[in-house]
Amino acid sequence: MKVYVMAFLKKGPNRNQDSIEAARLQAAHMANIHRMAEEGSLVLAGPFMDDGDLRGIYVFNVSTVEEARALTATDPAVKAGRLTMELHPWYGSAALMEVSRIHNTLQQR
Repeated sequence: MKVYVMAFLKKGPNRNQDSIEAARLQAAHMANIHRMAEEGSLVLAGPFMDDGDLRGIYVFNVSTVEEARALTATDPAVKAGRLTMELHPWYGSAALMEVSRIHNTLQQR
């Protein structure tokens, strides 16, 4: 078992961007996700499939909410107010650290 920080991504107060700006922010948001995953600070991420206020999750490979808050501050969608993050310390399986490696192996098949 291991300590992580889980983030719930929620609709933010500023979602009135036009479609071009919204697409640009989404692309930058995804680039940030890939960067954090490559660095090893993001273990797992994904969107919820309904259209509710809760948009997705992150599981950060950090042990404090403060560290996770610093990582979420790098997200362009958060900076723009399109998303907000609710952060919680979480105790989960240490095997999650292998998800990225396994994902990349399976994706290449």
